[in-house]
Amino acid sequence: MPSFTVKVKWGKENFPSVDVNTDEEPMLFKAQLYALTGVQPERQKVLCKGIILKDDEWNVPIKNGAMLLLLGTKEEVPQEPVEKPKFIEDMNESELATALELPAGLANLGNTCYMNATLQCLKSVRELRDSLKKFQDDSSGVSGLAGLASPGAITLSMRNLFDDMEKSDTVTPVLFLQRLHIAFPNFAQTGENGTYRQQDANECWSELLKMLQQKLPATKGDTEQLVKHNSFIDQWFGGSFDVDMKCTEAEDEPVSKSKENFLQLSCFISTEVKYMHSGIRLRLKEQLTKQSPTLGRDAVYTKTSLISRLPAYLTVQFVRFQYKGKEGINAKVLKDIKFPIDFDAFELCTPELQGKLSPMRAKFKEAEDAELERNLKGKNKSKAQLESEKPKTVAQPYCFEDDLGSNNSGYYTLQAVLTHQGRSSSSGHYVGWVRQKGDQWIKFDDDYVSPVDTDAILKLSGGGDWHCAYVLVYGPKLLEIPVEEEKTATDAAGGDATATTEAGSAEKMAVD
Repeated sequence: MPSFTVKVKWGKENFPSVDVNTDEEPMLFKAQLYALTGVQPERQKVLCKGIILKDDEWNVPIKNGAMLLLLGTKEEVPQEPVEKPKFIEDMNESELATALELPAGLANLGNTCYMNATLQCLKSVRELRDSLKKFQDDSSGVSGLAGLASPGAITLSMRNLFDDMEKSDTVTPVLFLQRLHIAFPNFAQTGENGTYRQQDANECWSELLKMLQQKLPATKGDTEQLVKHNSFIDQWFGGSFDVDMKCTEAEDEPVSKSKENFLQLSCFISTEVKYMHSGIRLRLKEQLTKQSPTLGRDAVYTKTSLISRLPAYLTVQFVRFQYKGKEGINAKVLKDIKFPIDFDAFELCTPELQGKLSPMRAKFKEAEDAELERNLKGKNKSKAQLESEKPKTVAQPYCFEDDLGSNNSGYYTLQAVLTHQGRSSSSGHYVGWVRQKGDQWIKFDDDYVSPVDTDAILKLSGGGDWHCAYVLVYGPKLLEIPVEEEKTATDAAGGDATATTEAGSAEKMAVD
C-alpha cells in the first residue's frame, strides 16, 4: 500500500507529518486537511512543486518528506456589493437559498443521496441537534481505523457536520462519508466504473441510529425526573409493544406474553392496503409458525402487538422493497399508499396506554371546540380582524411528566419524509422533504434546496415513477391553549403547576 508522510504548509502554520495514502482518492486527503485547518475541500488548492493536485487523480509527485503547499481560507472572500436589485426569478440557486433563508444542502459525492436524505431528515429533530451540540468526544484513546469507525467518531462527525450546515449554503460531507464507509464497508462498494454504488436509505437510517444509540445519553429534564432510558435514541425515538402469542391450533395452550422495543413502525404493502394506517395494523397482527410445547410440533400462532409506549418522534417505514432472487435486486412496490399529515396512533395502543392518553386528548377536544366557537362568533368578521383578535396561546407539554421523550396524546404531525425514485433500492434517487413551518416545506435534493408546499408532500404517496414515500418521521402534535385558560387551569390546581422541560421544548418544536 503506497503510504507516505508529507509536510504541509498553510499560511504561517506548518504540519510536519501528514499521512497520505495514494490508493485513496485525493478528496480523502483534502478531507484530512479540512480536519486540520478548517478549509473546506472545495476551497483548497494543494500544490507540490508548482503542480496543483486534482480532485480525482494523484498528478503530483508524492514521496516521504515532500513539502505540499495548501492555499485556501476558512471564510468566504467578501464579494463586491451588487447595486442592482435582483428579483427572485432572476436569482440562481445559491442566491435564492440566501434570499429565502433556506437551510444548507449536501453535495452528492457519487450516489450518496441516500446518506444526504437520511441526514437531512434526522437534522429536522431539534432535540437531536441539541443533544449532538452537547456531545463530547470520548474516543481519543482509540486509534487507527477502529477509532474512525467507532460510534463516538460517527456521532462526533455528525455533530460537526450539522454545525457546518448552520454556517454554509452547501456542505461537502467528505469526512462523514469517510467514517461511514470505514464503519460500514458495504456502503463503500463500487461498481465497474469505480463509482460508489447506490445504497438503501432505510438501512443507513437504522445503522446511524444504532451508532447514536450507543453514545448520546438520555436527556435530563430541568426538574429532578427519573431518567428511564439508557440513550437519547431510546428516549425520543423508541417505543415498546405488549405482545400476545396465541396458538390457533391449541385453544387450551396459555397465551404467551412478552414485550418488544421498536425504533420504527413498518407499513406492509399488500393488494388490500391503500392507507398507511391499515398497513401498520397488518404488521401488528400476523400469523407465524413455531414449535408448540403442548402439541409437540410446529403450529400456527397469531401474534398480536399493541403499543405500550409512544415516543415523541414516531418513524414509519414503508416496506416497498422485495428481494427477487433471479434478478438479484430489491424490487420496488410502486403502489399508491396514502399517508396523513396528522396521524392518530390511539387505536394502535394498549388499553392501559389509551387510558393515560385520554386526559390530554380531552384537552385537544376542548381546544378544538373553543376554536370552532370563536370562528362561529366571528363569521361576519374579516380574516384580518379574526387574526388580530386571536388570543395569545401557550404550548402544552407533549410528554408524560414521568417520561421525558414520550407522547402523551397519541396525536402526531408529519415532520419529514424520505423518498425514493426508481425501481430498486440499489438504484434510483433519494430525496429528503422537511417541514420548515406551518404548510411550508423544504425539498433537499442533495445540494439543490427548494421550497414546496403541503400539496407537494401529499403527492409522495406513490403509484408511479415519481418520488415515493419510504420513511416518514412524525413529531408530536402541539396543543396551544389561550393564556387566560392556562392561568385558570393553574389557579384551579392550587398554583402548584410548574413548567416542565417538555413545555419549553414544545414552543420550539423541531419545525423551527
